[in-house]
Amino acid sequence: MVRRPAPYLGDIPIRPSRFDRSMPRESGPRINERITIRQVRLIDSENVNHGVVSRDDALRMAQEAGLDLVEVNSNSRPPVCRIMDFGRYKYEQSKKARESKAKQHRAQIRTVRLRPKTDPHMLDIRCKKAREFLERGDKVQLMILFRGREMAHQELGAKHCEEVAKRLEDVGKVEAPPRMEGRRMTMLIGRK
Repeated sequence: MVRRPAPYLGDIPIRPSRFDRSMPRESGPRINERITIRQVRLIDSENVNHGVVSRDDALRMAQEAGLDLVEVNSNSRPPVCRIMDFGRYKYEQSKKARESKAKQHRAQIRTVRLRPKTDPHMLDIRCKKAREFLERGDKVQLMILFRGREMAHQELGAKHCEEVAKRLEDVGKVEAPPRMEGRRMTMLIGRK
């Protein structure tokens, strides 16, 4: 990438903007010529510590081995550099990240909707579904919707919440007790 000179007006130079995104910043460790410090602590490809050597000698050793000089720890003085195949290192890092991402399960909040007049059979079906969600590792948000005159009988919704919590107490616990939010009552159940 060709670097352009800083813009100027006549004989007054203008500083480049802080928000100039024309040059992408490198992320990750510095490699080879991007290492600018004079002396580095060197570890070669066989994990032999060579101690503090000049950057030029470390680069020469890396080129003789046909590998890259990678800054492993930039916080120490002098920084620790290792001779390794950087492409292979990046591939192994991405592979580890992919494997760890595949193993983890992000808990989602699943919503189970009820009404104050929900019959017992439908309540059984909803509890069964909530049990499946909890066993899978998700959280369950129980939502009871009120319409019209049902708002006068919020105790029916609270009774449904208690009933569901009692049926699911072997696999889950109540994280947020029932509370009214407008025309709906919500309760959050998480895995034990």
